[in-house]
Amino acid sequence: MASRTNVVGIDLGNSKTTIAVARNRAIDVIVNEVSNRSTPSLVSFGERSRFLGEAAKSQEASNFRNTVGSLKRLAGRKFNDPEVQEIESKFITAPLVEVDGLVGAKVNYLGEEAAFSSTQIIAAYLTKIKTTTEAELKGPVSDVVISVPAWFTNVQRQAVLDAAHIAGLNPLRLMNDNAAAALTYGITKNDLPEPENPRKVAIVDIGHSNYSVSIVAFSQGQFHIKSTVCDRHFGSRNMDKALIDHFAAEFKGKYKIDVLSNPKATFRLATAVERLKKVLSANASAPLNVEMIMNDIDASSFIKREDFEKLIEPLLNRVHLPLEQALKEAGVTKEEIDSIEVVGGCTRVPSLKEKISEFFGKPLSFTLNQDEAIARGCALSCAILSPVFRVRDFHVHDITTYPITFSWEAVPENPDEETSLEVFSLNNPIPSTKILTFYRKAPFTVTATYSHPEQLPGNITAELGKFEIGDVKPTESGDLSIVKVKVRLNLHGILQVEQAYVVEEQEVEEPVEPAPTAEGEEKKDEPVKTRKVKKLVKVADLPIKAVTETLPAEVFNKYLEAEGNMIETDKLVAETLDRKNALEEYIYDTRAKLDDIYAPFASEDEKTKLKGMLMDAEDWLYDEGEDTTKAVYIAKLEDLMRIGGPIRQRYLDDEEAKRQKIQAEREAAMAKLKAQADAKKKKEDAARAKAPTGKFEEGTGGRAPPPPPPQEETIEDQEMTNADETQ
Repeated sequence: MASRTNVVGIDLGNSKTTIAVARNRAIDVIVNEVSNRSTPSLVSFGERSRFLGEAAKSQEASNFRNTVGSLKRLAGRKFNDPEVQEIESKFITAPLVEVDGLVGAKVNYLGEEAAFSSTQIIAAYLTKIKTTTEAELKGPVSDVVISVPAWFTNVQRQAVLDAAHIAGLNPLRLMNDNAAAALTYGITKNDLPEPENPRKVAIVDIGHSNYSVSIVAFSQGQFHIKSTVCDRHFGSRNMDKALIDHFAAEFKGKYKIDVLSNPKATFRLATAVERLKKVLSANASAPLNVEMIMNDIDASSFIKREDFEKLIEPLLNRVHLPLEQALKEAGVTKEEIDSIEVVGGCTRVPSLKEKISEFFGKPLSFTLNQDEAIARGCALSCAILSPVFRVRDFHVHDITTYPITFSWEAVPENPDEETSLEVFSLNNPIPSTKILTFYRKAPFTVTATYSHPEQLPGNITAELGKFEIGDVKPTESGDLSIVKVKVRLNLHGILQVEQAYVVEEQEVEEPVEPAPTAEGEEKKDEPVKTRKVKKLVKVADLPIKAVTETLPAEVFNKYLEAEGNMIETDKLVAETLDRKNALEEYIYDTRAKLDDIYAPFASEDEKTKLKGMLMDAEDWLYDEGEDTTKAVYIAKLEDLMRIGGPIRQRYLDDEEAKRQKIQAEREAAMAKLKAQADAKKKKEDAARAKAPTGKFEEGTGGRAPPPPPPQEETIEDQEMTNADETQ
């Protein structure tokens, strides 16, 4: 690959996010400010600023009421959605409210109660991801590919796009998780078969909150996803919940405390349970210890792996359902599957791996990095889409999870016309374009809906939008006009009604292909012949008025302005803290050096005055200076440096003088050695020139010639020797 810009892949996870970038002819996963290869998907609001990612995680325990997680589960959802109320609210510690028609969180921010929509919160987190990436790459970041679950609907995908744009990102594609993992798998394989006999691979992704299965056909330079099936409520957080309920019941009897009635105690137990589950993945048993869980009680317990597996048995009993459905929709049997590639952090649970392996009757494959495969696939996709990258030619053929139907009202002039059509069927490729034909005399409206509303998450509306086609008129003869409507599922998997236009049947001239000449016959130059044919020709574009569940422009602009203001607030707070730390560091550093390395360079008056100023500054810093402005910290530091600066400069000047003296001595010594070497060489050259020439063998450079080669004894010589001996 050769790059002139940064292209980035973002695996937007429910518990953590991984960032990958195409650079140095490879895909690298970048680390955050604490050198972790993934960043917690958390946004926290504080008294002075926001805390994003690692910062939110570090103070989550003390600020859990103002911390929001499970970000992508809230994308595009409404507050009254039953899944939000009954499921998601159990995994989010901040109170949920309605904001601008969307679900949001009520928090305390800058000392006041505030409410932010899910789109704003996701945008805040993506701002952090952008900042982290730019810090690592030391350059601006814009073009990205972001992963989303395959079960995301139109409105959920649009919400992620809106959040990304608010954060200053340019998403080239929203990519389904499994498609990203498939791209990581396929693009590195040099042994893929011909398209006639593709390699069939099951890609199983089980993460924090979602379980998805894709059946993928790989062949040279491409892959086709044949089916994707998801269980939206199956993941590591559900296993954590089973453990939390188990230990809460145990502590109720053991310690007489109701952990679930206390949000802080529940949070502490959840944190301990997450660690315990990871220990159980590699050990037969694990202890649980929670200090000061509630009522000053230190709770402890113990669990075996088999007991844990009994707790999650309801989940394990559902493992086969998405696998069976995916095979059915793809039209293949489990015996035809060549490989089972497993990704996602939850697939480290031994019993889960056993269940999947038992279903297929084959061992699982772990050639993909379980935590990073999706981010790497997104980065590869971004590089493929970016015009400034050169990537191995590899075609991605993804599919839509939900079929889409278009409907319209019949007109009296065409009573036999159908009034609905499933335009994009189940597993329809994306991107994909279809053209619908209508016969009309007046403006009309088409409505797009999901064909099976019962399959949608929660109460997400089945209607994708209404599209009014305007300026439709009868033909000059008063007949019905022929109207073409172009509809498209774009790269993001979002429905668009791109174009509407009127066509008329007209006679046009087209060239006639000349008859082929016989073999050996000379081709004659003849005038090009034409013929008149009737064709449908576009004669007018029509306006389209769309009514969809997208974020209104005024609300988007409000969010954009608010995010900009919060970024500035965060920046000011960070800079203020930096100046405060610089002042504190200067106080302690200068005081320590004043009686040490700075001592010879300061008079007693200077030392006394500076020590007094340092003492006063320290007292002020931990009293009224605990919380002040950036300008005040800068002024205090400058006051100290007016006295301490000259002392430090004298020390540095002395160090520089010493360095220069050492450098001069070193150079003098080197010059002396060089002079001695030159003199020695000159003396040797002179002695060589005076030596008599007869003492040197010609052609040997003054050395003795080599001894002559030994004479070979011939057969005749040997016979003569034998004869002499006989005599």
